[in-house]
Amino acid sequence: MENPFITYGYESADYFCDRKEETHQLVRLLTNGNHVALISPRRMGKTGLICHCFAQPQIHDNFYTFLIDIYATKNLQDFVFQMGRSIVARLKTKGQAAIDKFLQVVTSLRTGISFDGQGNASWNLGIGDINTPSFTLEEIFDYLQSADKKCIVAIDEFQSISAYAEANVEALLRTYIQSCRNAVFVFAGSQQSMMSEMFSSPARPFYQSVSLMFLKPVALVEYERFAERHFENGGKHIEKGTVELIYNQFDGITWYLQRILNHLYASTDMAKIDDVKNAIMQIARQNEDAYEDTIIQLTSRQRDLLIAVGREGCATKITGTQFVKRYHLESASSVQKAASMLVAKQILTHRNGVYEVYDKFMKEWLRYRYQ
Repeated sequence: MENPFITYGYESADYFCDRKEETHQLVRLLTNGNHVALISPRRMGKTGLICHCFAQPQIHDNFYTFLIDIYATKNLQDFVFQMGRSIVARLKTKGQAAIDKFLQVVTSLRTGISFDGQGNASWNLGIGDINTPSFTLEEIFDYLQSADKKCIVAIDEFQSISAYAEANVEALLRTYIQSCRNAVFVFAGSQQSMMSEMFSSPARPFYQSVSLMFLKPVALVEYERFAERHFENGGKHIEKGTVELIYNQFDGITWYLQRILNHLYASTDMAKIDDVKNAIMQIARQNEDAYEDTIIQLTSRQRDLLIAVGREGCATKITGTQFVKRYHLESASSVQKAASMLVAKQILTHRNGVYEVYDKFMKEWLRYRYQ
């Protein structure tokens, strides 16, 4: 491993920072048959924690594990496509016999999976080939129930199903999951209010069906030890206080810490506090074209509000007279409409009355670009 600060995927325990307590808790819940809702802001490390737990001997040696990312799905057909493709991709590592067992049960996908001369499976289906998603979904749950090992299925960005075109997806999934005794589920989500509503409201199908876990940032002291160890192992050095500066500026969010430490590790043998600002701006400028494209696609009111929130950092009372006048915005009502659209597009976040730019590197770029 050339750079120990992983920014995508999961490598091994050596490159995974802390989470000992969370790992113990999640492994204990899953191996004792409990469904879990894992909730935190995006980029806090939910997926990494799930993969780390899947790598623990208690799970790795005794369960089939499947991770399904449904962030980009829009309907049940998309969901079933992603679920089928993710299960097949995972079973490929177990050999052709495992795939054959899957296809014996999930007959509606049989014609879309082929094998080469070495027995390696290929997924040849498009989303449009899932003709009867409810039937294929039933077959997939039949497979989970009949698998020769217990299964753990993690569904990432689970709150996405609440926006599906079909009205009954939550109830449908709840029915299948409730009757599938051979599998436990992790429902990971990044929109806390929506996830809490799904699992805590008596009016929703998944009410009181899971153990709730809220993922918080790794403790600063643990991240300092983690960073110092990897810099030292690579024959490098990181100045005391550097990790703390990054941690505080980015609210301890795992991905941002990893991304900046990755940059510092790659660019210098002696990372200093003074290097952090330059590292942040270099990363932000690498994404400049994407940020410009985002702004071009906004209305003038949305653009002006985005720039104002970016310059403010953490914006409160955005419809108040002071905020509107300070940033030369049109009116309180136009600000409210623009804010609603930017939150819906996940360009802004809104929590406890505070608005922020979702992408924290974009926030730094906006401050630089429109200072």
